[in-house]
Amino acid sequence: MTTALDAEELRSRLVAPNGPYAALDVVESTASTNADLASSNAADRTVLIALEQTAGQGRRGRSWSSPQGGLYVSVLFRPDVAPAKLPWLNLIAGLALVRVAQSAGVEATLKWPNDLLLGSEPGKGAGILSEITADGAVVVGMGLNVAKLPSDVEPAPGGLAPTSLEDQGAAELDRGELAFRLLVELAGLEGVWRKNGGDAVESGVLEEYEEHSSTLGQRVRVELSGGVVLEGTAQRIESDGTLVVRGEDGQDNGVSAGDVVHLRPA
Repeated sequence: MTTALDAEELRSRLVAPNGPYAALDVVESTASTNADLASSNAADRTVLIALEQTAGQGRRGRSWSSPQGGLYVSVLFRPDVAPAKLPWLNLIAGLALVRVAQSAGVEATLKWPNDLLLGSEPGKGAGILSEITADGAVVVGMGLNVAKLPSDVEPAPGGLAPTSLEDQGAAELDRGELAFRLLVELAGLEGVWRKNGGDAVESGVLEEYEEHSSTLGQRVRVELSGGVVLEGTAQRIESDGTLVVRGEDGQDNGVSAGDVVHLRPA
């Protein structure tokens, strides 16, 4: 496995006029690629890649384990779409990760809203965190486990075991090639979504997300803010990206944010 990424090569392939991105930089280590981009006032479609994060953040301010041997990519977008549609960028990033994992020969699905699951006995292979900046841009951060994981990586919320592409026998482990594939897939999906005004149905991203969802049809526990817990069966993804869960009382509940745990069948 390569220990460094060739930033010049990636720029030559991905940055205008040869590619869809405005700028791309690679750093060995940083506290958080999302935080760096969010404070940068960067142009639409600016990319920052790190080989290590020392203070990566997950949802609800949790620490996000970012060991060496992973790929940590953040992209800043400024799409001219309604603010209510911006959460789709998080789900679109998941689709890009699925395509990359599959291209490397690894079985991949998505746990709503922000986890990539790898393998036939799924473990968490990547996490996604999207944040809206003070000036209305969206920074989408993706952390993909590439190399074999050290033994001290903590399970995800709900006890989901961590895994990586190498742990799952991936045919491609070069982080430069994986970064290229990921950014190509992300640009393609985001571009079609943007051209359709952020319409998830017209752009096809809702249908593709449902196709790769491991959450739909599952019994789930959703841990909401304020300590509220909802248990039921995941029914569908709405056009605005919310998850609909049918509770024990038979009522459908729309969930726009929360930690989802897949429950084993009784």
